[in-house]
This record gives sequence, C-alpha cells and structure tokens, in this order.
Amino acid sequence: MTSSRTIVIAGAGIGGLTAALALAARGFRVTILEKAELLEEVGAGLQLSPNASRILIDLGLAPRLATKAVTPETVTIMTARSGGEVVRLSLASPARPDAPYWLVHRADLQGVLLAAIQSHPDIDLRLAAPVQDIAAAADTIRIGDFEAAALIGADGAWSAVRAKAFPAIQPQFSGLIAWRGTCDAASLPPDLRPTGVQLWMGPRAHLVVYPMSAGTRINMVAIVPGEALAPGWNAPGTHDDINLHFSRARWPANARAMIAATDNWGRWPLYTMPDGGVWHRGRVALLGDAAHAMVPFAAQGAGMAIEDAAVLAQCLGETTSDDELPAALARYTALRQPRVTRVQRMARQQGQIYHLRGPMAFARDTVMRLLGPNRLQARQDWIYHWRP
Repeated sequence: MTSSRTIVIAGAGIGGLTAALALAARGFRVTILEKAELLEEVGAGLQLSPNASRILIDLGLAPRLATKAVTPETVTIMTARSGGEVVRLSLASPARPDAPYWLVHRADLQGVLLAAIQSHPDIDLRLAAPVQDIAAAADTIRIGDFEAAALIGADGAWSAVRAKAFPAIQPQFSGLIAWRGTCDAASLPPDLRPTGVQLWMGPRAHLVVYPMSAGTRINMVAIVPGEALAPGWNAPGTHDDINLHFSRARWPANARAMIAATDNWGRWPLYTMPDGGVWHRGRVALLGDAAHAMVPFAAQGAGMAIEDAAVLAQCLGETTSDDELPAALARYTALRQPRVTRVQRMARQQGQIYHLRGPMAFARDTVMRLLGPNRLQARQDWIYHWRP
C-alpha cells in the first residue's frame, strides 16, 4: 500500500469513524484497523450537544440521525434531598439554529457512521486487525503490513497506539463507577417518563436519565464510588448491588422507581488521563479517550472525540504534501489541548458539586435556584457555541 495521502486510524469507535469520514472529505485515503471481529456497542446513550451535532450534520449524517435521535427541550436538575426540581434549563437556542442537542443510542450513532464508512470509496475498514507493530521512518510510518503518512490512535482509554508511542502514560482510576442500563419507555409510569434530560444530585452519587432511540428506550447512568475492575474491563451489575447506593434513607421514591425499572445493568470503572492529555509524536497522533479520557460529568466525552476528528481533518487538510503532516499534527495538538483541558477540569468540578452532602448540598441547591436557568445555562455557552 502506498503511503501518499493515506492515513491509518486505529479504532472504529465514534471518534475513529468520524475522523475517517472527515479525513476522506479532505481528500485522504483512510484505512481503519479495528481489533474486534465484529462491531458491537453496549446499549448506552450519548448526549450530543451542538458543538458535536453540527460536525455530524456537516458530514451529511443529519437525515439518518434525525430519525433515531431525541431532541430534548430541557435539562431538569433534581435534588435527592427533597425529590424535587431545583432548576430547569432550556436546550432550545436561537443562537445555534444549525445544530440541535441530540440524545442518541450509541449503537444508533455507530450504525449511521458505519453505513457512511462502508459506502465511501476512499475508506477501508479492516476488522480483526489489531495494531501490533509500529515502525516510524523519516517520511512514512509502518503499521504491520500497512504503510501510511500518519497513524491516528482512536482506540480508547487503553489505547494500543498510546502504549507504543507514550508507554509511560497510563489512565488512572477515578475512584468512581458508572452503572449503565436501559429500559423500555413504556415500562415507566407516564409521570416518571422523562422527555428531556434529568440530572439527579445526591450524597456521593448522581443519576442521569433521558430518552433515546426515538423515545422508545430510556437510558440511565448512575455514578457512585467503587473499586476498580481490571484495566479495560466492565462487569454486569445487579439490582441488589445498585440499591445499596440508592437506599430509601437517602433517595426519593421517584428516583428509586426509575432505577428499579432499569434492566441489564453494567458497571464501568471510570479511568481518566491527566489534564491536558497526550496528543502526538512525529507522525502519530491520538484522539478521543486515547488522548484525554475524562469523567463524564460534562456529557462531553463523545463530543470532544468528534471535535478532535474535525480539527484533525482540518489541520491535515491544509497540507499539500506528506512532509507537512508532522507539523500539522503539532497544530492539531496546539488547537485542541487548551479546550480539552478546560472541559476535563469542568467535568471533574461538576462531579464534586453533584455529590455534595448535608449543609453543602442545601447551599448548592439554594445557589442554583438564585442563579436561575439563564445564568446557569450561559456557563455552557463556551462549549456549545464552538465551531471547528
């Protein structure tokens, strides 16, 4: 395989597939190497705020995604202290009419991306193709039997590409576990069926609930303290296990009823990369969790990977020869690192706020009510209004 204007991407997740489409749109040939023999996604949901959805729209994916996504009108912040609403934020904004806020099933998004990949003549997806050997030369990089102008590691928090390019840098366990599950919307009473995003704040835990799959399924994520599993692994969970964290003494009946209706619980230990992440070396660059795995409390994990893909394609697309690619990857790093660092820190701080207890939780709820929805929502504008 010739290396000229050919990019190899390791990983066929959301970030890797988006990067492949964005790079192909800039005239590159792309080979995606995915270690899995079959692309499968767990039944988890994703929040795609306007900074991410407008990129997918620009790639021509809106017609397929719009039929599967839910476009919520509000985020309702609830408190376990009383079981009531603290404040309701509007997600409708005339300032961004080109980009909705979407709630999607991860498998639905991956399916839409995959269909676009498979129909593109300049993208080659190889399954059961792990990255094993990387050999850099002055003007190319060899990945096994493939020769390319650059290698992009989009292979998750336990990235094989990062392990080879930056062996000293590894994710660290956050001390938190994400419990994820889904249920049929019809299994919940109408008064408990969310139409938008619900964020429940409670003592040392929080809960996020929202519809997906055109409103037919409800996604639930519970964040609680826990012990780390083996790196890169998740495990099933039971109702008895999760009920220990959401007991009658600390959580109201409506929150516990939604938890009880949820099936197929799974536990994912949350690992994070250092603030600022790790980005590139020579002709190798990282994106998404491989570069900057973060806690999910700003709902920007997928969004940052999609942004990475767009900026990466923009920087590489400005080159006229393969010799310019290392410098373009340095520009990509310079553009992405400050913004991602800010999002990493914001996500961590929000998690601390959500988990306050006792008088501090009362003070948090009071301050949120005093600030009101407009001022609280304005704090997200720097995220949502971003454009590549």
